[in-house]
Amino acid sequence: MAREPLNEHDSNADPVGNDGIPAPTGDANLIDTDYVIGQDNISGSFVLNLDIHGKVFIISALSVVLFVVLTLALQTEVAPLFTALRNWLTGNLAWFFIGAANIFVVLCLGLIVSPLGKVRLGGMEAKPDYGYLGWFSMLFAAGMGIGLMFYGVSEPMSHFSSSLGGVSVGEDGLRTDWAPLGAAAGDTEAAARLGMAATIFHWGLHPWAIYAVVALALALFSFNKGLPLTIRSIFYPILGERVWGWPGHVIDTLAVFATLFGLATSLGFGAEQATAGLHYLFDVGSGNVTKVLLITGITGLALLSVVAGLDKGVKRLSEINMVLAIVLMGFVIIVGPTLAIATGFFDNLLAYLANLPALSNPVGREDANFTQGWTAFYWAWWISWSPFVGMFIARVSRGRTVREFLIAVLLVPSLVSVLWMTAFGGTAIGQFVADGFTGVQDAALELKLFAMLGELPLTAITSFVGIVLVIVFFVTSSDSGSLVIDTITAGGKVNAPVPQRVFWVISEGVVAIALLLGGGLAALQAMSVSTGLPFTIVLLVGCIAIIKGLMSEPR
Repeated sequence: MAREPLNEHDSNADPVGNDGIPAPTGDANLIDTDYVIGQDNISGSFVLNLDIHGKVFIISALSVVLFVVLTLALQTEVAPLFTALRNWLTGNLAWFFIGAANIFVVLCLGLIVSPLGKVRLGGMEAKPDYGYLGWFSMLFAAGMGIGLMFYGVSEPMSHFSSSLGGVSVGEDGLRTDWAPLGAAAGDTEAAARLGMAATIFHWGLHPWAIYAVVALALALFSFNKGLPLTIRSIFYPILGERVWGWPGHVIDTLAVFATLFGLATSLGFGAEQATAGLHYLFDVGSGNVTKVLLITGITGLALLSVVAGLDKGVKRLSEINMVLAIVLMGFVIIVGPTLAIATGFFDNLLAYLANLPALSNPVGREDANFTQGWTAFYWAWWISWSPFVGMFIARVSRGRTVREFLIAVLLVPSLVSVLWMTAFGGTAIGQFVADGFTGVQDAALELKLFAMLGELPLTAITSFVGIVLVIVFFVTSSDSGSLVIDTITAGGKVNAPVPQRVFWVISEGVVAIALLLGGGLAALQAMSVSTGLPFTIVLLVGCIAIIKGLMSEPR
């Protein structure tokens, strides 16, 4: 049973409730509700020990099972359907995704400079659970993982190549190239700046603002208001007690779908890249059989991590991955064009800021392929990841002021992303410009990282480290993501039985396999965008709830 709501300004309350969520420390305006976390749950021993929110879990689980069965049974039929779905959503709603992401950035920046930034998450006397170094590391590790490995080389090079090629127009008068903005035909320096600016745009302020909105809302309504750590709690200022009924069930179910398919997209990309790397290094077959075996094996590792527990499993793997990632980036900086990377960091940051207004413009764009094929997909993907990343960030950020929280969540990971993209993408572009090496430019997306590393010393070792990074990011994402989905489908309980998380780990792997077999990367992108769409609407409404919630807090 969960803890009962505490009285307002109760600074002597038990520091941790039975649901595992710390009670506020010092002044905080808790919400007076009769709802008890877990009151709608089905619990007991049914072959396995379970503690689930009946409606959210059952609807989510049955929908996932039905989706997997239909996708695997109708692989030939669903492949063109996924492609058509992705094209329609990005082609017609790119403006919506871009506009929504802009709203999230403006909200975060507005809260930083407003008096509401003084509100402290967890109560006026709450102390941070982690020091700055540990907190910053966890913030970055939470959000990017597999994506940085997959796109760290491929995206800067793709934008550079398309920009260098210039604008091309079809018979219908519409652009057929994939260059951002107006391209930079024949100008390598300008193409490099534009390519890096476009890449940083997709990995900088906007995605982290999406994560920050979800994380801030969850932290506020859980640590300050005493509500369950689920997405529905964010909407209490708007829906009131109805949030515990069907409106809340729908919100939480959408969060489960968004998280599950967002993770499946990332896991699918990871499988594509790991398979390509194994084929590149060891001539392992690169077909679907290898990808399925790889996903199955890594899902097995995620299961072991789940059974080992959070501290022994995810924490240790995350620490190993962070060290490996830092070592690999340091190696590229040292043996690559070190001076160019050092100066390029600042040049790329300035190029990003200079092009930011044009890149974030949602209307009147001529670069349709770029906005629809890259930006709209990215924003939907980040939004589908936001319940997962947001909940993790919320859980490690108690004790921070809203202003401190937003500055850190927006700026620190964004700057690290700039450095990562400059090191990996800048090295690949430098190989083309300075040495005339076209291997990275000509390679498939999933092979561009290995093609770039192939021009540096110790190729076999660094490429193997890259594969290990992808695999371990795969494992930690699957484990952490299943923890978040399990919390939502357990009605906000953070210590639900392990078998439930095992179910969601297996589900993520099976969905990733189904999507890869039922349409490859197009299917992965289609489901990410389609689940990100309704959750974007949820987040936009949630922005209003955040402001209302903060205005009621002492500061």
